[in-house]
Amino acid sequence: MSKVAVVYWSGTGNTEAMAQAVSDGVQKAGGQAELIAAADFGPAQISSYDAFAFGCPSMGAEVLEETEFQPMWDEVKGALGAKKAALFGSWGWGGGVWMDDWRADAESAGISLACDPVICNDAPDDEALAACQALGAALV
Repeated sequence: MSKVAVVYWSGTGNTEAMAQAVSDGVQKAGGQAELIAAADFGPAQISSYDAFAFGCPSMGAEVLEETEFQPMWDEVKGALGAKKAALFGSWGWGGGVWMDDWRADAESAGISLACDPVICNDAPDDEALAACQALGAALV
């Protein structure tokens, strides 16, 4: 059984709802998912999981959350190796550029994403939640 860490940061609850849908997708595909706040995750935990879903909303000038999520991401991205990974998050302004930048950063760190990132504007609708479930399933 594939064990997937769903690591996320959420300020308004939108990305948290997406994380729950990712977790549901993992479980429906036969895997085991664990929801983990970004502040509670680090490189020492990587060996405990087979795959990872990282979720963070767009902040400020379309960047990752800078206090908890970005430092965690900078610590773990180089240690993921060949393990499956995926990205997701919500945004409230701009055009989603933060996800393009995040994807490029992941790929430059040698991460081969299991599927395209999932983004949604504000609260996830049914279509976004279904995409999050499919993202979770792709990690199993």
